[in-house]
Amino acid sequence: MSKVSDGRSSVKSKAVYRVKNWSSYNRALVARGSLTVWIDDGLWPQWYDQRPCQRGGQFVYSDRTMEWMLTMRMLFGLPLRQTQGFIQSLLDLMGMALGVPDYSTLSRRQGRLQVVLPNKPTDSPIHLVVDSTGLKVYGEGEWKVRQHGWSKRRTWRKLHVGVNEATGEVVAQTVTSHRVDDASQVDPLLTQIDEAVGTVSGDGAYDKQKVFDALATPPSGPSIRPIIALRKDATIQQHGNCKAPPLVRDEILRAMRHKGRKRWKQDRGYHRRSLAETLIYRYKHLIGGQLKARSEANQQVESRLGCAILNRMIHLGKPQSYRVEKSN
Repeated sequence: MSKVSDGRSSVKSKAVYRVKNWSSYNRALVARGSLTVWIDDGLWPQWYDQRPCQRGGQFVYSDRTMEWMLTMRMLFGLPLRQTQGFIQSLLDLMGMALGVPDYSTLSRRQGRLQVVLPNKPTDSPIHLVVDSTGLKVYGEGEWKVRQHGWSKRRTWRKLHVGVNEATGEVVAQTVTSHRVDDASQVDPLLTQIDEAVGTVSGDGAYDKQKVFDALATPPSGPSIRPIIALRKDATIQQHGNCKAPPLVRDEILRAMRHKGRKRWKQDRGYHRRSLAETLIYRYKHLIGGQLKARSEANQQVESRLGCAILNRMIHLGKPQSYRVEKSN
């Protein structure tokens, strides 16, 4: 940090970025609130369940109907009962004589839905960025806790996401207890991805041997190159005089020691890992930082629907920014 003439230390100014496609991005932001974006004409022929009869009670409405209604619920932040009333009034305005599942049916069938994340196909291997965040289930608001302390125990779940660095889409997602470590979810995230994965970026929370083992033998395809910022107290596990092949983690640590941590991050493109943090911010800003569902299965589906909504919004349009060079 440089010194100025009056003896005070000067603060390095932050980089300034501007959006160069503001006109198209503005139209995409407006389109997010349009019902026509979230209603597909192919939904109505599949409104009722068309599976063959089975033993016991029969499904009346299709899984696609349930998924769409729960998507509308998350999109507009509605409770289950209000979701039922909202969809009923929407169908009445459209002049469609279709029944509407009640709120209890939505709750019962939510955990059984198989939600597919909408992703655009890619020709090249994916650069996967992984990260996690906490979503509140029970508990009081931050203001009440700050002013008066907590009187009810707060409960959290952990949302783990895998983001495609090139498109910003969520390609994999899991929800676990807050006690589950981030590194244990790398293999479940990779299992959800059909495309080839070339590299995986993560912070120090993923500096564990089970992560490097999962990347060396992925569910499908060749080994994956890790771009993981090792912990500052990391040590060499297998020294150079050993006859065995060098470990990937040791090679990363040697490169960090040779170039310095900052230079290593620049050379490896580690800064692109911030896209996962941006995705988490978008999730909490647009979807919310609290899960409404109470069962684990419903929470899994709820968070996956939220990721699917964010992908749909990305497909409508996203900002393209460039750095503004400031003259001294």
